[in-house]
Amino acid sequence: MTTVHDFTIEAPDGKEVSMEDYRGKILLIVNTATKCGLAPQFKKLEALYQDYNGEGVEVLGFPSNQFMSQEPVADDEMTATCELNFGVTFPLTKKIKVNGDEAHPLYKHLKSEQGGKLGSEIKWNFTKFLVDQEGNVVKRYSPQTSPDNIRNDIDELLKK
Repeated sequence: MTTVHDFTIEAPDGKEVSMEDYRGKILLIVNTATKCGLAPQFKKLEALYQDYNGEGVEVLGFPSNQFMSQEPVADDEMTATCELNFGVTFPLTKKIKVNGDEAHPLYKHLKSEQGGKLGSEIKWNFTKFLVDQEGNVVKRYSPQTSPDNIRNDIDELLKK
């Protein structure tokens, strides 16, 4: 059975990262965009990361420019913008596609495991996926769902 741990992602500097490195951790995977109206969620995602990282929870941001070109800058500039404007310290990846034939394989897997209410395609920036310690996709959240409203689900996974 395929899990999130079977995939590889790229850091903004191009370095490959195995998702296997996150085995045993709870993951909140989010497609992000710095020019999106939902970008203030970066601060709440960072707060969640700060509150839970010591307990084995990781927030992973996957920037995408697929929605109204709301992530138009190069990877290094995007990372700097996230750090300077939103205080982001959680890991970000190189920009990816989340929909279509060129969608990142991890995102194809996430969508196949947890389809949306109106189909499996990602509808907008800041769609979130919660992944358990074994790499299973356990829940999908809409872009409008505040990271604060995911805390109870994280707490439940931490009890397992």
